[in-house]
Amino acid sequence: MKLDILAFGAHPDDVELGAGGTIAKAIHEGKTVGIIDLTRGELGTRGTEHTRKEEAKVAGETLGVSVRENLGFADGFFRNDRAHQLEIIRLIRKYQPEIVLCNAKDDRHIDHGKGSALVSDACFLSGLLKIETESDGKPQEHWRPKQVYHYIQWKNSEPDFVVDVSGFMAVKLKSVFAYKTQFYDKDSKQPETPITSKNFTDSIEYRARDLGRLINVDYAEGFTTDRYVAVKSLFDLI
Repeated sequence: MKLDILAFGAHPDDVELGAGGTIAKAIHEGKTVGIIDLTRGELGTRGTEHTRKEEAKVAGETLGVSVRENLGFADGFFRNDRAHQLEIIRLIRKYQPEIVLCNAKDDRHIDHGKGSALVSDACFLSGLLKIETESDGKPQEHWRPKQVYHYIQWKNSEPDFVVDVSGFMAVKLKSVFAYKTQFYDKDSKQPETPITSKNFTDSIEYRARDLGRLINVDYAEGFTTDRYVAVKSLFDLI
């Protein structure tokens, strides 16, 4: 299955938090989208890898993604090396996305920066003819996505561009809160973490609202890129 967008996240819930509105909007517009979780999030303070698996399934269905896979890399300990790159390359060649979304390049959680570099490097390597991979026993064709974009996460990074997601925040929030074990719950007896506070939960909406304010829309999500953002004309800008 060829996909328009393939979104990678170091942990289940990364993609929803960073790009849930953009993905929901793209699917609404007829694009096909897949999500690849690099780890099971097994080191998370709350929940287990089994609850995260079920929550990720619900979140993906909420957004309407066509594919969701988990590579099962070691949470906290995966590396940007040949073995891990080849696993990413196989998926890029399998789904042949035009656009890849991935973690922030620099963030509070060490897996976010590592995941960002791993996916970015694999996107480049996937286009090299002499790297040979197989899927279902058959050789894969080389494929390099046209664009790689990094969604903004914990750190309030300055975006290179923003996407108007007005009308899709409700779907984004529903997909995020599918991860019931991970976020604010006033009745929970589990240990507190930076993402279990009500302030963090509220920030999902107010950060999107603030980015929207800056471009005169209701809500927006921000992304960074290593290349110039190009438009066909000035009239493509909103």
